[in-house]
Amino acid sequence: MPLPPDILRVALPVPLPREFDYLPPAGQAAGPDWLGCRVRVPFGRGGGEQVGVVVGTGPASGDPDALKAAHERLDAQALLHGELFESLRWVAAYYHAPLGEVIATALPAALRAGQPLPDTRRHGWAATPAGQEAAAQPGRDGRPRRLLLDLCEGPRDEDDLDHRSPGWRTAARALADRVLAERVVMEGAVALRPVAAPSPTPGQAAAIKAVRAGEGFRAMLLEGVTGSGKTEVYLQAIADCLAAGRQALVLVPEIGLTPQTLSRFRARLGVPVLAFHSGLGDGERARAWADMASGRARVLVGTRSAVFCPLPEAGLLVVDEEHDGSYKQQDGVRYHARDLALVRGSKLGVPVLLGSATPSLESLHNALSGRYQHLRLGERASGARPPAVRVIDVRKRPLRDGLSEALLEAVGACLARGEQALVFKNRRGYAPVLICHDCGWSAHCARCDAAMTVHAGGRRLICHHCGARATPPNACPDCASLALQPQGAGTERLEQALATRFPEACLVRVDRETTRRRDALEKHLARLGDGPGILVGTQILAKGHDLPRLTLVAVVGVDEGLFSADFRAGEKLAQLLIQVAGRAGRAQLAGEVVLQTHHPDHPLLGTLLNGGYPAVAALQLAEREAAAFPPYAHLALLRAEATTEADVQGFLHEAHAAFEAREGVHANGPMPAPMARRAGKARGQLLVDASQRNALHAALRDWLPALRALKSARRVRWSLDVDPTDLY
Repeated sequence: MPLPPDILRVALPVPLPREFDYLPPAGQAAGPDWLGCRVRVPFGRGGGEQVGVVVGTGPASGDPDALKAAHERLDAQALLHGELFESLRWVAAYYHAPLGEVIATALPAALRAGQPLPDTRRHGWAATPAGQEAAAQPGRDGRPRRLLLDLCEGPRDEDDLDHRSPGWRTAARALADRVLAERVVMEGAVALRPVAAPSPTPGQAAAIKAVRAGEGFRAMLLEGVTGSGKTEVYLQAIADCLAAGRQALVLVPEIGLTPQTLSRFRARLGVPVLAFHSGLGDGERARAWADMASGRARVLVGTRSAVFCPLPEAGLLVVDEEHDGSYKQQDGVRYHARDLALVRGSKLGVPVLLGSATPSLESLHNALSGRYQHLRLGERASGARPPAVRVIDVRKRPLRDGLSEALLEAVGACLARGEQALVFKNRRGYAPVLICHDCGWSAHCARCDAAMTVHAGGRRLICHHCGARATPPNACPDCASLALQPQGAGTERLEQALATRFPEACLVRVDRETTRRRDALEKHLARLGDGPGILVGTQILAKGHDLPRLTLVAVVGVDEGLFSADFRAGEKLAQLLIQVAGRAGRAQLAGEVVLQTHHPDHPLLGTLLNGGYPAVAALQLAEREAAAFPPYAHLALLRAEATTEADVQGFLHEAHAAFEAREGVHANGPMPAPMARRAGKARGQLLVDASQRNALHAALRDWLPALRALKSARRVRWSLDVDPTDLY
């Protein structure tokens, strides 16, 4: 009697903690060569299909005749294998997420949808014979003609065109439609001339020497004051990596930092540097992924999701601004890119370099306890002195649209010197709330427990939590009064006030509204240029930007972070203030930081002003240890939301009852979420804490099957967040 055929075990992008069994397509046999390959399979009723990845083969556990056959094998060779496959399994186990969803998170959208792996050959554009003739004739000036004239001098690499002439693709398509230009395969390697490295400072030289010393996996924390030249250490470490014939991955926290970083890295390293972030098209991300997988690309700079790119010849992983909250995914598979970079570095056997002027308390604790090698840069690379800090006490003093006269005078003096000022407010919009001056009514979102933010100078209300929009009422809905007033100030209101006070100044606002388009931040900073001007913005401006003419940083709204219920609030506020203050006086011009506050005597401000971030971090670590909070404990947060509060509470109470108490692990709650209603859904949560990481995960592994079996779980949407960075 013949043995039954082996079957394919396929991980599908569905929220179920299991793999699915399929027969191989007709006429094909399952074997080890299928592992890591994508397959198209039938799934669900009505002829639905899914694209999944084969994660195992073997004999069927039941009747193989009852199984459906896969429709198609999409990859001749494994798309996922080796270290990357192992790391994805680690993500699934650590964050207790279905492997199929983890794989879907790791793959670019085009590959996730089943499209073929992109061609990794280097392409460029060249003028056709007809194009050469057309270029010799007089013609109307415009982007297509300028591109054609450029191509007539010789074929141009697409990556080079991206760097030299953003927006060239539309012109190229127009030329191709007229058969004046064509896409061609470029032969040979890209010839770039690297810019010579500057002489490192003594601190940089010591850090570079430490990075070069030793072999294999090492976790290193590079703690350097703002402007100390951490990027120079990265560049020299990457240059060493390239010289050894290896690949480097650099993670940055924001899309806005990518163009500036790419430009600097390309100039210094002399090799093409690829980008990977959500601002790119699906095809561009898939090509970068494939380029790294093939080994053709040597350096990749990207945001959080770039941590999943293949590194077959890895030599170095860098995480810039490692403290930044944007490295934590807040929905779906809630991974932390910094932590995954460390895991991948360990599996690959290569060093991981974490850099920050204000390290997260978790990383700092690991460095102080000896788990990470601790490298320090204590002085600015340019020789510039740290900015002077001045606190403006605004108690009982008049404010104009949230700005004190002393702050406005400081901005005016800065402009008079021909320099640039940054007015920082970490709240976008015109005003945080619209209230009635007569009865106290305020405009709240109908779907969230939150006030709607006033935008467009008072002409629009927007909820920053669910995106709901409304037109402000003409009169108070409660008392019919006409005394409706925007209260507080956001970046729009500050921009308007500063434009009124300094009408001749170049004024640029940078927040989420003004930077939605690709390369928008780069264009805003280019508009400011090197002349006198004012930047108004949110935390987007606090990260990594180098503006030589910026000498004044004026921080408005310090008080909002001083009284938060979040146990991480002190750490986050100190990091934000240090980072934004670090934009001032980075070149030869002296810098000044002005903090406007109603609470000049607050202990956190006093500690920060007198001892800097190290003093705040030491105080915060002591408080965390006393309270048994991370990094001295390990947390997991069970979140639930539903249409009714009763469904949320019913599920959370049953979840708590299903939790098996064990030594060192506790379930706390149910408790309301800090925002109890969001986007029309009631929300609640249950917090699990443990003194040991292994004990926490053992408890979660036992608990999750019981949660999935609860009938009440079908009436709510719930998720588990391991190592949550906020409790919202």
